[in-house]
Amino acid sequence: AVDESELLTVPDGWKEPAFTREDNPKGLLEESSFATLFPKYREAYLKECWPLVQKALNEHFVNATLDLIEGSMTVTTTKKTFDPYAIIRARDLIKLLARSVPFEQVFRILQDDVACDIIKIGSLVRKRDTFIKRRGRLLGPKGSTLKALELLTNCYIMVQGNTVSALGPFSGLKEVRKVVLDTMKNIHPIYNIKTLMIKRELSKDPELRSQSWERFLPKFKRKNLKKRKEPKKKNTKKEYTPFPPPQPESQIDKELASGEYFLKDRQKKRKRVEEIKAKQADAIKKRQEERNKAFIPPKEKPIVKTKKASTEKKIDVEAIKEKVKNAKKKKLGALPVEEVKLKMAADEKKKKKK
Repeated sequence: AVDESELLTVPDGWKEPAFTREDNPKGLLEESSFATLFPKYREAYLKECWPLVQKALNEHFVNATLDLIEGSMTVTTTKKTFDPYAIIRARDLIKLLARSVPFEQVFRILQDDVACDIIKIGSLVRKRDTFIKRRGRLLGPKGSTLKALELLTNCYIMVQGNTVSALGPFSGLKEVRKVVLDTMKNIHPIYNIKTLMIKRELSKDPELRSQSWERFLPKFKRKNLKKRKEPKKKNTKKEYTPFPPPQPESQIDKELASGEYFLKDRQKKRKRVEEIKAKQADAIKKRQEERNKAFIPPKEKPIVKTKKASTEKKIDVEAIKEKVKNAKKKKLGALPVEEVKLKMAADEKKKKKK
């Protein structure tokens, strides 16, 4: 008896056996072929690496032809081809070569555990500027974001024009597609990179493999920082009334109200001229005031005089008296005459004794 849990889990390091000629000894019934166009700037590179492409495809018994006049690559099966999926891999190989993926990475598509995915991103964003900005987020500063994605998904990613070409295992391609589409929907790739890093660490723990990882994954909330711009002119709805609005006054009604209707043509003309002159005078006055503003001197700041520190100090009489008293006590300067005479007499007596 074998546990069902053991049957459901795939053992580590297990690989599906390779497809050999013994699995399909009679080969294929009909010839299949695929062709793809390539841009002019890829012509020089394809010329150089085409012998290597033919060598790699000949191992799987698939022919490859390069037409430089039409600018196309064609792959076809032969009578010796036994693997029916080899032509599909060859088709993906020439597609990736046309999309600027180097041959050093492309030849990996011929392996069983490697697949490719070409994600079209050109039609996901309307404006060209926003498209370039979001495509730049995938690359990151000096290609750091793209390198992080490659390490986490074990895929080779190539951002070229309106497409993103990815090459690697199936599980990694699924994550790459999700990250690329989210980036084009204005979700920064750093959020998906964080979740991938957490998943990578959780997958190392054998106890957590059969459990749900939702409690460990971060939940990012969307923040709409942009506020709706309010219009300058706001249309406010008036209250509904069943009565129609009053009829607007005609020009004759206005003239009758002001009394201008009864004036003569000459008087009307004079009045118009006077109004025009009054307007002109107001305009001249305003213009003159604006011109005179340049000649008005600016208000100067008042000069603040700094108060000089008073050098004069209060004289302390008592302190001076004490100094004089102390000076009298001390013997300063030359000795008085009497003391000098006594000193000289004492010196003479000492000499005589000697």
